[in-house]
Amino acid sequence: VQLVESGGGLAQPGGSLRLSCAASGFRFISYYMSWFRQAPGKELEWVSSIDGNGNVANYTDSVKGRFTISRDNIESTLYLQLDSLKTEDSAKYYCTRGWKSKMDIGTPRGGQGTQVTVTS
Repeated sequence: VQLVESGGGLAQPGGSLRLSCAASGFRFISYYMSWFRQAPGKELEWVSSIDGNGNVANYTDSVKGRFTISRDNIESTLYLQLDSLKTEDSAKYYCTRGWKSKMDIGTPRGGQGTQVTVTS
């Protein structure tokens, strides 16, 4: 199992970014997938999860209506579209298998995360 996040960067408040998570080593469509984030000095926070077919998604309240999770099961890639960004969205974002599960984060299977910094 390998997960590699990308797409982070610097954005202004109100701006957008699209995060990607390239997955390999497992049958992607068989797994729920999730995004978590961690800001400096704060605990890991669940952001969003999606089912295997991409039909059911859930979001933490603070990002509802602004973030959109999606997946491409042909390319084995998970996405997180970040719109209307706020400074409080600044964090390192991680993808992982599972529904609201952080099972791969901090393990050799997980990626290094991708940094999102929102600043004017």
